[in-house]
Amino acid sequence: MAENSNATAASAGAAADIGIYGLAVMGSNLALNMADHGFTVAAANRTVERVDEFVADEAAGKPIVGARSLEGLVAALEKPRRVMLMIKAGRPVDDTIDTLIPMLEQGDIIIDGGNSLYTDTIRRTSKVEAAGLRYVGTGVSGGEEGARHGPSLMPGGSPDAWEHVRPIFQAIAASVDGVPCCDWVGPNGAGHYVKMVHNGIEYGDMQVIAEAYDIMRRGLGMSYPEMADEFAAWNEGRLDSYLIEITAAILRHADDGGGPLVESILDAAGQKGTGKWTVISSMETGQPVSLVAEAVYARILSALKERRREAAAVLEGPEPSLQGERAGVLADLEHALYASKIVSYAQGFMLLDAADDEHEWGLDFASIASMWRGGCIIRSRFLSDIMGAYRSHPETRSLLTIPFFVDEIHAAQGGWRRTVGRAVTAGIPVPAYSAALAFYDGYRSERLPANLLQAQRDYFGAHTYERVDRPRGEYFHTDWTGTGGDVSATTYNA
Repeated sequence: MAENSNATAASAGAAADIGIYGLAVMGSNLALNMADHGFTVAAANRTVERVDEFVADEAAGKPIVGARSLEGLVAALEKPRRVMLMIKAGRPVDDTIDTLIPMLEQGDIIIDGGNSLYTDTIRRTSKVEAAGLRYVGTGVSGGEEGARHGPSLMPGGSPDAWEHVRPIFQAIAASVDGVPCCDWVGPNGAGHYVKMVHNGIEYGDMQVIAEAYDIMRRGLGMSYPEMADEFAAWNEGRLDSYLIEITAAILRHADDGGGPLVESILDAAGQKGTGKWTVISSMETGQPVSLVAEAVYARILSALKERRREAAAVLEGPEPSLQGERAGVLADLEHALYASKIVSYAQGFMLLDAADDEHEWGLDFASIASMWRGGCIIRSRFLSDIMGAYRSHPETRSLLTIPFFVDEIHAAQGGWRRTVGRAVTAGIPVPAYSAALAFYDGYRSERLPANLLQAQRDYFGAHTYERVDRPRGEYFHTDWTGTGGDVSATTYNA
């Protein structure tokens, strides 16, 4: 479709409600979703051939008009213009914003629907607002299926942009109990930060499931149909979730030769960076998001395939066979996965809480849990419990202290501990279960050995320490050697 046909459509009163720039899988499916809900969409792409192909094929018969440039896209939009970028995060977003700003008018809205780093979104919001425009950075979760039929959307940015994007976003989003899985998150980078933490939790969810699979396969010697049946059974209970559901389906999928396809897939996991960003942010805010960190490191370790192959030839360990009756081991394993999942989400929301304190976004944790209940990769029954917990205890600083989760983790911890013990004895790595349990035991300990760490730091570096018999915020230093000594915090920094 030629560019001037867009201008003609606009002048004839058929201006598009929103423009999508970037017609890869996510962008094209969002455009189709919007069109299905009665919105007219202008679509453009860096390569014009993709626009022609999309309009003639997938979008045929739908209220979608093709634009052959950004100028054509802008010309096709009603005011205030809404331009949604579905392109690669990073420099391409900045370059496109720089190109767009001169084309737009005061009050127009630029929307970034990619997985952008939240600090980039904070910077871009300020820049776009300084130009008299409005900016939205929105997390979009659910993959190809979600984009096409109902994603979870987590928008943040310029607050007065919300009234203009809400009708579209909430119409195309998934819904649970009649509530759209989309609501305003907060100013500047809030939406992309929440999406980042969502992805970090997703890393953790995938790792705790993978550890269950490893225990079933290596520890119990279960067949693939047996494992699929077990995951399917779990999906009927409290672990009901998208990831458990697809795990059962994956384990049933046969390769061309008839065997399980999973066995033919190389055990080297990839990652796009959002899990790493979550861990970096947890360190910057001082929050122990240890399960996600172990999930990230597990992927990194898996990628060292050649080194692991070499190590396997020389390093010894126990035979990976679990002791105990299968039904009991599996019941304990379900407890371990569930308890670890509780800890992972508790850590994730602790991170959100700390970031909210720092940036003053005004995050609504019950609303965030509600947005994650449908459309996204981590959608599960479990999130309804989290939503209810935060609605009944909105001031809590940790899910682990809310009565519902106190009861749940108390009931699960026996099986959790037995699972970790069995795995360690059998030489089967369970970094997520172990990290979650270590965090739980540390979090419930009124006294930890950090007093010795502080004494060591003061001894070699004069870093000072607080005392249990004095108010917090008073610091002391001891001359540990009795002779003073040349110690300096600028010399040592441990």
